[in-house]
Amino acid sequence: MYEQDLKDLIEKVKKSKAEFQTVELKKCKREVPERIFDTLSSFSNQDDGGIITFGMDENSDYGITGIDDVQQLQKKVMEQCLQMEPPVRAVFTVIEIDGKNIIAAEIPPLDITERPCFYKGKGRIKGSYIRVGDADIPMTEYEVYSFEAYRKKYRDEIRETERAEMSSLDENRLADYLLKLKLDKKNLSRLEDDKIMELMSICKNGHPTLAAEMLFGSYPQAFFPQLGIIAVSVPGTEIGETDADGSRFIDNQRIEGTIPKCLMQHWHL
Repeated sequence: MYEQDLKDLIEKVKKSKAEFQTVELKKCKREVPERIFDTLSSFSNQDDGGIITFGMDENSDYGITGIDDVQQLQKKVMEQCLQMEPPVRAVFTVIEIDGKNIIAAEIPPLDITERPCFYKGKGRIKGSYIRVGDADIPMTEYEVYSFEAYRKKYRDEIRETERAEMSSLDENRLADYLLKLKLDKKNLSRLEDDKIMELMSICKNGHPTLAAEMLFGSYPQAFFPQLGIIAVSVPGTEIGETDADGSRFIDNQRIEGTIPKCLMQHWHL
């Protein structure tokens, strides 16, 4: 970051009187922040990275407090960067405004194949964060797993549903799908149905796959109760708006069934 870029950023923050998706402010005039692991993690885990600006205080009208010991602050920040996994490689820029030093630590985005970046002291599950507006929020186990699934090329949709038998699928819908496959793909039309279903990941080891249950199952939630749609009716046009009585939602309904059935019910609500 060039010095002028940092000056422009500071003016933008002072004018907006707010932190941003990619900007975090730390006062720390004399005291070096001991815990910035959450921000190091969240910035590393988003595509644009982020900038931690030391020497500004949001609680004092976003005024410039300055940094007394520039060298010590950079050293302490780097020590924390090395406690992340993978290690964070911050890039520092120092400028002086009205005789006060301000430091910016640019946190580069981590390649998606290496995410999530997490604080080793807490571990991958509890030490991984994402940025939401101006806040660092702990990742859910699902979000952490999503990165791992991307990295290791997991194919959850074609894993077998061990508790289910092929009889749990709707025969008519499955037959219609196989017929369309045979009409569109001449090479498949020469094969037996069992072989087609195996090749197209409808079944695996004699059991229907997750995708098959969600597309052709008679009642997929018998095996995957968490997979459904929660439809909520709100009094306004956005979540959070209230009606005259202060109610945040008018009604809600859980929609179950196959994916096509869930979507059809959702649009008819």
